[in-house]
Parts: sequence; structure tokens; C-alpha cells
Amino acid sequence: RVLTYKDLVSLDPNPDPRPPSRELEIHLTGNMERFMWAFDGVSYSHLKDPIPFRSNERVRVVLVNDSMMAHPIHLHGHFFEVVTGNPGRHPRKHTVNVLPGGKVAFDFTADERGDWAFHCHLLYHMHAGMFNVVTVRPLEGDAA
Repeated sequence: RVLTYKDLVSLDPNPDPRPPSRELEIHLTGNMERFMWAFDGVSYSHLKDPIPFRSNERVRVVLVNDSMMAHPIHLHGHFFEVVTGNPGRHPRKHTVNVLPGGKVAFDFTADERGDWAFHCHLLYHMHAGMFNVVTVRPLEGDAA
């Protein structure tokens, strides 16, 4: 049998038991013939807005793969819990593989302030545009 993320269970309870306060859906898009790859149909450029989070915000991120290739999506500087149906014991990862036509959700606590790379770990997809920056900023009025 083929193992899936649903077969993974964390040995330790997840460190942040809070439910997500919002959900963010990101589509993995691309065209194999034209070799174009992007998040939500927009390739990375220096003018593209980063994906914003507030410090210690809890968010469910849903990755939807609209392409016909697998994409191992990596977030620098953070670990997240892949939603597998094992509440409180979701596996913690920093890279998640999203199969062709598939969907993967993870709960993310933005606990490291700064700007972080978020990209496909197939480097030729990243260089072709499947890259963005995640920015974690303090709440208004919080000390930096």
C-alpha cells in the first residue's frame, strides 16, 4: 500500500492547539508546455506583494495544485502542522508535497518575525516563478 500524509501522526502533541483564525487558499499553477509556474497564476517579481501574516497569528493554508506535476512547497523559517485528520497530533513539517490535482492543508503559526522564502522545492519551478515571500509583522502597537 502507498502511504499518505493521513498515515502520519506526531508522537508529541502539537505546540499550538489554537484553531486557525482565518484560511488562506493558494493555487499552484503552471503550464508544462510553456514552462511557466506560479502561485495563483502570478509569477514572482520584485513588485509582487508578499503574503502577509501578523506575529503569532494562526492560519490554515490550503494549497491547491491546479497543475499536472507534483510540487514540494517549502516555507523557510517555520514549521507547520499538516492537517491529516489526527487533531492535536498533526505531523510537523517545513515542506509538503502537493500531488497533481491534489490539495494539502496546513495550520501555520507565524511565530518568527521577518521575511521568509516560500517556494516550490523543484528549483527549476522556483526559478520559473513559483516563489514568493512570506512576511510576518508585529500586531499594531506591539513592540518590535
